[in-house]
Amino acid sequence: MNFLDLNLNEKLLKGIEKAGYVVCTPVQEKVLQSSYNGSDLYVQSQTGTGKTAAYLIAVIQEILGKVGNNDKQVLILVPTRELAVQVEEEAKVLVGDSGLKILSVYGGVGYDNQISKIKNGTNIIIGTPGRIIDLNEGGNLSLKNCYFTVIDEADRMFDMGFYLDLRKILKELPETDNRQTMLFSATLNSYVKNLAWEYTREPIEITIDAENITVNEIDQELIHISSNEKMRLLVGILKKESPSSCIIFCNTKRMCEVVAKRLEINEIKCDFLIGDLPQQKRLAILKKVKNGEIKILVATDVAARGIDIDDLAMVINYDLPIEAENYIHRIGRTARAGKSGKAYTFCSEQDVYSLPAIERYVEMSIPSKVAIDDDLLEDKSANVYIKTENWHDDYDDNHGGYRKNNK
Repeated sequence: MNFLDLNLNEKLLKGIEKAGYVVCTPVQEKVLQSSYNGSDLYVQSQTGTGKTAAYLIAVIQEILGKVGNNDKQVLILVPTRELAVQVEEEAKVLVGDSGLKILSVYGGVGYDNQISKIKNGTNIIIGTPGRIIDLNEGGNLSLKNCYFTVIDEADRMFDMGFYLDLRKILKELPETDNRQTMLFSATLNSYVKNLAWEYTREPIEITIDAENITVNEIDQELIHISSNEKMRLLVGILKKESPSSCIIFCNTKRMCEVVAKRLEINEIKCDFLIGDLPQQKRLAILKKVKNGEIKILVATDVAARGIDIDDLAMVINYDLPIEAENYIHRIGRTARAGKSGKAYTFCSEQDVYSLPAIERYVEMSIPSKVAIDDDLLEDKSANVYIKTENWHDDYDDNHGGYRKNNK
């Protein structure tokens, strides 16, 4: 089913087009059809099936497409700040020029900026349980107007000890009969069942099997490298191998811009693609990528959606993906239609904690090595300050500024 067949709001459809969506995945089709009448949902679906877009499109449609809902708020609860940022990035693309305000809140950063944005008004709030509770108990965030609630990765929340926090938050929301609740989980367990039973009303159950993607045709190599040597390794690979086409994946918008600008300083022509780019600029970049004018593209997972490069020669994971399934989706771009491809993954001291989940998901140990001096080339951008836009996902002090002079 195409999104155009779903009678969605015109502004939302423009956002869907910008995101690169055309055909619904199974979970998107079932969630959108089942949620339209306000029903609560319990969805068992793996990450990588399109569930994030499914619930975002559903709640955006509720606000934009139905009379009387424009002043109601959405609360989306996620287990980690990294996921909060990714969901916010995708939501901003989907809302397009509708005027809806999106905000993610999470720990590890100060409160002032988040409180200021809350006071300026927000339609969709994405947050981790601890920060949501802190803001609510501090009188800075009322949850009484959140008539649409999404709990994403519920089973992972329980594994991380958020069960009691979720119950506390749900008690602050409008009554169950007046609220639409969607609960997403990869697995069924007693905690998930109890939460669904206690805080939803006759939820429609939806079960989606994970997509099975093979990576047998891809030449994978994991390279252990310190975080401050990543750029030298990247320059080394690109200059020595000169791939005919390459996508470099970063986890944040700011890192995409930093990496792209450092590559330009190293005389490697490239561009970067992130969700916040104006549509005209995004389309211009995509056109250059498709006709071969741009051979190297730095992108986030969300922004790269919809990019289809014939015979993509190489994928480089500059950052290890936060979600294991995204590893498959990234490297799978280079082995389409039975073709083979090369995938490098950089694994620094900051990335290594994501590795076990990825290797469990692909059911193999990724061939690996430790980077040696011969793999590295001079980074001409060392000690150069990279000025970037003030991207909202800038929560990591290593995401820009000065680099140590490692040559």
